[in-house]
Amino acid sequence: MSSNSFAYNEQSGGGEATELGQEATSTISPSGAFGLFSSDLKKNEDLKQMLESNKDSAKLDAMKRIVGMIAKGKNASELFPAVVKNVASKNIEIKKLVYVYLVRYAEEQQDLALLSISTFQRALKDPNQLIRASALRVLSSIRVPIIVPIMMLAIKEASADLSPYVRKNAAHAIQKLYSLDPEQKEMLIEVIEKLLKDKSTLVAGSVVMAFEEVCPDRIDLIHKNYRKLCNLLVDVEEWGQVVIIHMLTRYARTQFVSPWKEDDGLEDNEKNFYESDDEQKEKTDKRKKTYAMDPDHRLLIRNTKPLLQSRNAAVVMAVAQLYWHIAPKSETGIISKSVVRLLRSNREVQYIVLQNIATMSIQRKGMFEPYLKSFYVRSTDPTMIKTLKCYNFLTYVKSQDKQFAAATIQTIGRCATNISEVTDTCLNGLVCLLSNRDEIVVAESVVVIKKLLQMQPAQHGEIIKHMAKLLDSITVPVARASILWLIGENCERVPKIAPDVLRKMAKSFTSEDDLVKLQILNLGAKLYLTNSKQTKLLTQYILNLGKYDQNYDIRDRTRFIRQLIVPNEKSGALSKYAKKIFLAQKPAPLLESPFKDRDHFQLGTLSHTLNAKATGYLELSNWPEVAPDPSVRNVEVIELAKEWTPAGKAKKENSAKKFYSESEEEEDSSDSSSDSESGSGSESGEQGESGEEGDSSEDSSEDSSSGQESESGKFPSKNILWYIPQEKEKKTKQDRNPLTKDVSLLDLDDFNPVSTPVALPTPALSPSLIADLEGLNLSTSSSVISVSTPVFVPMKTHVLLHRMSGKGLAANYYFPRQPCIFGDKMVSVQITLNNTTDQKIENIHIGEKKLPIGMQMHVFNPIDSLEPEGSITVSMGIDFCDSTQTASFQLCTKDDCFNVNIQPPVGELLLPVAMSEKDFKKEQGKLTGMNETSAVIIAAPQNFTPSTILQKVVNVANVGAVPSGQDNIQRFAAKTVHSGSLMLVTVELKEGSTAQLIINTEKTVIGSVLLRELKPVLSQG
Repeated sequence: MSSNSFAYNEQSGGGEATELGQEATSTISPSGAFGLFSSDLKKNEDLKQMLESNKDSAKLDAMKRIVGMIAKGKNASELFPAVVKNVASKNIEIKKLVYVYLVRYAEEQQDLALLSISTFQRALKDPNQLIRASALRVLSSIRVPIIVPIMMLAIKEASADLSPYVRKNAAHAIQKLYSLDPEQKEMLIEVIEKLLKDKSTLVAGSVVMAFEEVCPDRIDLIHKNYRKLCNLLVDVEEWGQVVIIHMLTRYARTQFVSPWKEDDGLEDNEKNFYESDDEQKEKTDKRKKTYAMDPDHRLLIRNTKPLLQSRNAAVVMAVAQLYWHIAPKSETGIISKSVVRLLRSNREVQYIVLQNIATMSIQRKGMFEPYLKSFYVRSTDPTMIKTLKCYNFLTYVKSQDKQFAAATIQTIGRCATNISEVTDTCLNGLVCLLSNRDEIVVAESVVVIKKLLQMQPAQHGEIIKHMAKLLDSITVPVARASILWLIGENCERVPKIAPDVLRKMAKSFTSEDDLVKLQILNLGAKLYLTNSKQTKLLTQYILNLGKYDQNYDIRDRTRFIRQLIVPNEKSGALSKYAKKIFLAQKPAPLLESPFKDRDHFQLGTLSHTLNAKATGYLELSNWPEVAPDPSVRNVEVIELAKEWTPAGKAKKENSAKKFYSESEEEEDSSDSSSDSESGSGSESGEQGESGEEGDSSEDSSEDSSSGQESESGKFPSKNILWYIPQEKEKKTKQDRNPLTKDVSLLDLDDFNPVSTPVALPTPALSPSLIADLEGLNLSTSSSVISVSTPVFVPMKTHVLLHRMSGKGLAANYYFPRQPCIFGDKMVSVQITLNNTTDQKIENIHIGEKKLPIGMQMHVFNPIDSLEPEGSITVSMGIDFCDSTQTASFQLCTKDDCFNVNIQPPVGELLLPVAMSEKDFKKEQGKLTGMNETSAVIIAAPQNFTPSTILQKVVNVANVGAVPSGQDNIQRFAAKTVHSGSLMLVTVELKEGSTAQLIINTEKTVIGSVLLRELKPVLSQG
């Protein structure tokens, strides 16, 4: 039975069910108006009668309605006795729906479910795989200890089932049985060990989840399956990918040495106190040894890289945490772009992602600098997201969201303490906020200023005076207390203001908050010790008020201060040190991010989000000093080698065609040969051509150098992408080289070549996928596709430097849409410089360049002088790396330097190409799925004429028009300047006043940005 039949036949039966429901609704009381699946007694009686009917059609309709009730969240548990009677129905459709129901309610109605246990056991032998799997699911949902032996037996049988779907459900049942009876652990581990060897991608994620639940400490079970799991990872379902990646992250931390050792060695130069010089020297010598990454470590990093493009946010975050925890620090930057992409998801995903970004950016501050615009706060963001996105601070302080405004001010304070260059700027900004009308903003500013002034109090007497005046208007207790504390600490710097503040506070002492009262007492004590002549009576008055206060903390503090500052016969030895106690130098506070202490939790986990260890959290172990034996991951494949021993032509031809038999054996053999990656020293790229003995001297030398292969004849290596039969070797030899070249474009580039005996990494492509890719030319540099002249060159200029900011020097730039003479990968930029002053400007040149990583710039030659009212146009070339990132640099004259930015519109990152309609369709067919974005455009029919569309599209983007044989379809083609990736734009007119805009490109980010820019342009009149 196909899986489609398991979809409850909604197409055929949904209408009947609706009609039945409507008839039932019309015949019952008005309570039926509450909905189609009202749970009143009469309707349920109707369903019971249908379930007891002799007609399968009535039963089927009843089951569909019941499943509909469950889907809508209605309670259908009272129908359990009537439903369970049909568990033995011969109609396969009824039986499937009954099992869907039983999986939902078996745990609630355990006694009734037990009555049918013999039926479930018989169903485990059913020829239909869906019935076998459903029976196992129901059986494992009956959580009664008495049936544990039956469940154990059923799981063992299901784990050996021919259907991978049934084996997957067996893995799910393992977790349920373990939670019911933990004493079955050892027997369940045996089943897990067996299922871990399964080659099906359907089973992999489920069995790893069972492993994590039952025996996460049994790392030895993973050794033999490590390489297989790494290779299957791309094809596993998304839920399974997340589970496997987290498990392999823990595995890598126990089996490989730290790739950060060299970095740590550079940073940690201090010698431990108890270490002798010899020990220190020995440690230094160890650090000096060059680090060589284990091939299995590299295999994991390589095979998870493509998952950064996954549509599932959980998968992307899982890969990001894997790179963060086990990849070399120089390679972790690759995750930043993918993680930032997740910020376009819903608010719940944004919250988790931003928390992880906050933790990462604390340790590696420049990691997300190129994407700062992605962290700008939107007015539609919820408060929790705004709080995590505090960047444009002074703008955000004006927000109507008070919690967000307060969080922004706290972030300004952290910036001021961490970046000394902006301390004064932040402080001035906060002082400006003291005049804000919003009391919460003022109060939070006072608290932060108080902390900042502790760092350099001598320089800011005027600010303290200004804050003292605010006491009359501020009512927030924390802010009032902070001002009093500041005045008390700096009372000697403001000798005239401090006593007057104490006088005002004495008047309102009884009505103040307890926090403020404590600071009034402290202020009185400090002034008594430094200026007793003016404040002695005031202080005594305040101490008398505090002595009878309702709060015992106030009373205790009053008695303590009186004994300490007012000497008498009862005073202790501390009295003479009162001034040192009260006016001691206080250490400046450390304003830290609330995410600073979360880095000891694994990123992406619940514990990291809560900043507390959650139940079931598995900690990452520290890197081992010495890597365990890597040979434990080697797999013996003696029997599989026999399968590949030459036994005639027919055997070889069949082996190349089959998919689920020998190809799977080839996967096993590939595991063994990947083991030999670290030991045999055989060159994988050359082994691919050693299929025929004596084919060339190179082949024969390879055969002799690979011990295992020479013994077993033509046993293919892991690094052979596919197996070519001996008869077709000569025929396909010429075609194989270009094919291999094309396919290698899909292989993931390595970051740092590893100095190991391995020549090539494990390929990410399965044999079946390669067979599908035969004849597919992935290169965009086809002879029929060439760069053409631009259709239209807009003369729109952008301001580079305003004459007011440039002290009379004005600069504008525009994009001439011509190939750049300075480099093939550069975008040509024309800059017009104007001298608006009445004096000559000398030595105009480009100064310091602050470009993102990878971006390059070819500057214009220095201009000796520019006459008054003079103008000159110069050319530059900038390689924007196919991104709309800003190129920041300084435009300098003889006397000044001005910071300027050039940000390219996405349409200027393209070069138009000429191609035929046939080539366009061919290339478009290769760029579907994730490489395609589309949108529906609504506009007046007169805006959809071919000339109007052409004019609007080429005005936005530098694309070439492609001849079209259809009146309702217009096509445009271009390639990106940096990488040469094709950008195919299609505008297809639909009925009425709508059209569909489709963009196909490998550069999905640029494609989506271009779509956003074209859509409003095509929609408007």
